Amino acid sequence: MNEAKLWFWILLDAMIAAIVIFGVILGLPVLGQYGRSLAPARTVTVSAQGKTTATPDLAEFTFSVVTQGQNPQALSDNNNTKMNSVMQFLGQQGIASSDIQTVSYDLQPNYQYPQNGVQGVINGYTLTQSVQAKIRDLTKVASVIGGLAPLGVNQIGSVDFTFSNESQVQVLAVARADALANAQKEAAQMAAAAGEPLGAVVNVTENNYVPAPRTMYAMAAGTAANSSVTPTIQVGSEDVTDMVTVTYALQ
Repeated sequence: MNEAKLWFWILLDAMIAAIVIFGVILGLPVLGQYGRSLAPARTVTVSAQGKTTATPDLAEFTFSVVTQGQNPQALSDNNNTKMNSVMQFLGQQGIASSDIQTVSYDLQPNYQYPQNGVQGVINGYTLTQSVQAKIRDLTKVASVIGGLAPLGVNQIGSVDFTFSNESQVQVLAVARADALANAQKEAAQMAAAAGEPLGAVVNVTENNYVPAPRTMYAMAAGTAANSSVTPTIQVGSEDVTDMVTVTYALQ
């Protein structure tokens, strides 16, 4: 009986030892990964700005054909004829149909109110058809704007210059690289002043700024119909900045 108990305790101890060893083997990589995820106790944190200057590559603008008349059907036919000519013109200028969007088609009655205060009566209608379009070839901005008025466009809201999605990604990448280089330079100087070698990056946060679209041209209703001179429109350039905060380990 004593011998049986002895073997039982020997086997139990062996099993416990095996479990402990197996747990240590499995747990070491996890503990190592967790340890690497913790910020080192000795760090230096710096903030730096990067900047690049770029030229917008996209123009966005809105325009309207505003028509007034007594007969809604004749009014609609007149307005649609003008707008169809405008659509054909935009296509000839290389503007894709996917870059043209109708944003409103609004038919409203015009009321005349007698002086005696009785209820107003309809004396006509106003039809406003508005379109938003994008010009990706900026060399054609002036010719496109200048070619709208002769086709019946009598209201141009604005022409805004901005960056396309692809261009914005590229521009921000340049500003980000500049910011990171400035951050590393500043951190290295601080570490050297403290007599410590600079280690690896521990953490990075970013805050970038891309300027909002700039309105460069606007034409009110009434002036467009009498315009025959192609406007002079300058695209200009924009400063795009990126701010980073980087934490480095000290070796």
